[in-house]
Amino acid sequence: MKITTKINLLTTVWMLCILMIVNFVVFFLFMKTTVNMEEKVLFQQAEDILRGIDKNLYSSNIELKLNDYITDHSFIRIIQPKNKVVHEVTNDRLLSKKIKGKYTTTKQSQTRLISAENGEEEVLIVRLPIKPGNQLSLEIGERLSGLETRKEILRGILVICTLFATILSLLGGRWLANMIMRPISNMINTMEEIEKSGVPKKITIQNKTRDELYTLANTFNRMIDRIQENLAKQAQFVSDASHELKTPLTVIKSYANLLRRQGLENKDIAEEAIHAIHTEATRIQKMTDTFLDLANLENEKVLEINKIDLVTLCESILKQLKEVYKREILLHFEDNPITIYADELKIKQVIIILLDNAIKYSHDKIEIFLEKNRQQTIIHIKDYGIGIPENELDHIFERFYRVDKARSRETGGSGLGLHIAKRIINLHKGNIKISSKEGLGTNVELFLPNLQRTDS
Repeated sequence: MKITTKINLLTTVWMLCILMIVNFVVFFLFMKTTVNMEEKVLFQQAEDILRGIDKNLYSSNIELKLNDYITDHSFIRIIQPKNKVVHEVTNDRLLSKKIKGKYTTTKQSQTRLISAENGEEEVLIVRLPIKPGNQLSLEIGERLSGLETRKEILRGILVICTLFATILSLLGGRWLANMIMRPISNMINTMEEIEKSGVPKKITIQNKTRDELYTLANTFNRMIDRIQENLAKQAQFVSDASHELKTPLTVIKSYANLLRRQGLENKDIAEEAIHAIHTEATRIQKMTDTFLDLANLENEKVLEINKIDLVTLCESILKQLKEVYKREILLHFEDNPITIYADELKIKQVIIILLDNAIKYSHDKIEIFLEKNRQQTIIHIKDYGIGIPENELDHIFERFYRVDKARSRETGGSGLGLHIAKRIINLHKGNIKISSKEGLGTNVELFLPNLQRTDS
């Protein structure tokens, strides 16, 4: 069953339930009000009778006096204890026969249903004592003939109104269901188009109603934006990776062809070819490792958080790099130890990436400053090299972006290091900032929050 049909049926059933309750309340109040009005009229008639027969209560012609107060389809009785009827006047023998007299010492009323000529009919009976101490009570009964007619009219009106309201409810429910389902139907159609074509597509929002359906459609469009952005990044990644691999593969193929043509006869050419092939193969291997690191970081969400002594970690890194590159790298800190809670291997990877860049693009000393305050721990890495042009700073964290492509290719850079570093710092809920002036050097600042445990 379609949702529109369900909505239509549910709204109609709900409306019918409400109408049935309303009809019941209206009918009940109508009957109650009408009977109360008739009851007041009958009690007023009883009071008039008591005043009229007050002085002739024991007269022989009291029934003639009572006849003056009789109305259509009614009876008037004077009753003694043990329900003994002393006097009775009536113009409705069936009514008088159906309703037995009852003596009372209190004012009371009741309604009864009797079997009449045209089916059941409601009768109103009132009773009240005539005088305290004289052991007589007055009883008046009357058919509510007009009430039956009014009841039938009211029933007819309520039935017609219910049918009319049901039709309106069906039409209104259908309109409401179509209005609610329109953006959902558009979304379904768009999804089907995406499924068939494989191309992400947004929903066209015609009316900005700012309701839940608008929010749903808007959320879907934002999701499509994210998908398109990720697809674009994926396509860009494949393109950039292919471009990066193309050059070393071309070099390897060229030297391999050279060896195939000339063999190993020319020792100098053979050594040059072997060296070039080995260099480019090493470069491809490093590039592949970088790609794998990047892919793992994109999918990784859980860090291995442990307590780290940052001073000891930096000293260990500097010892290794100094031995390899023979460069002056200075470490500055005021407190020892400086502890943080982080993933040690990944923080080490970030520091090595930044120091590797500083070593590649500078020839002077490199300085590292460690600082800690209440909120965060800060790592400064400063070099005095070629620097970065100001217009390039906004792009340096992008994948495969290199400021000086020729120089980077010579130094073996893939343009992924800073992107990986930023991703790792983001996983630690931290921040990374780079400031630089061309020809004066570059300053990198890592900000890590001082938390007992960092949730990824």
